[in-house]
Amino acid sequence: MNENEQTTKNEYEIKQQHKLAEQQRLVKKHFLKRFIKTATVVLIVGGGVGGLIWYAATRPLTPETDIVSKRGLHWHSQLSITIKGQKQEVSANIGIGGVMASTHTHDTSGQIHLEKQGLVTKTDINLAKLFKTWGKQFNSNCIFDSCNGVGGTVKMLVNGNENTEFENYQMKDKDKIEIKYESI
Repeated sequence: MNENEQTTKNEYEIKQQHKLAEQQRLVKKHFLKRFIKTATVVLIVGGGVGGLIWYAATRPLTPETDIVSKRGLHWHSQLSITIKGQKQEVSANIGIGGVMASTHTHDTSGQIHLEKQGLVTKTDINLAKLFKTWGKQFNSNCIFDSCNGVGGTVKMLVNGNENTEFENYQMKDKDKIEIKYESI
């Protein structure tokens, strides 16, 4: 074998070694990319599942006695407010904005819409919820700015019967709720 042939053979072997090294580098790179993708998916899925388990484990359970419905509800109650003989308007669109509150009105008729999907608890149907959303005061002592005292007292009737639950009253479908502030 002459010197030219030896040099050519050496160059060929060096090129083959470079090709082999490049192929090994590409295989390692491909393996590393695949490993990173798999690890990322495992972390995301594992983190999501872990988060759900943590949420379910730390969420307080609702006692059965506080559950009104597990499948939602769509009820309507009628509200009227009278202060010293003057009928007060129940505002339209209470609880309607970017997101519709589960307790809301559409017009000034006094009809309260109780609409909620899924689990419904007693606090979801509390009369206080409407007044809080409305930004108005109502409790056993006051309706709006009229409070118990020399000027009169707050009374509440539900379906024609006196009711002393006031803001804690849990509305029901077809209720007729009358709130009155009358002179003593």
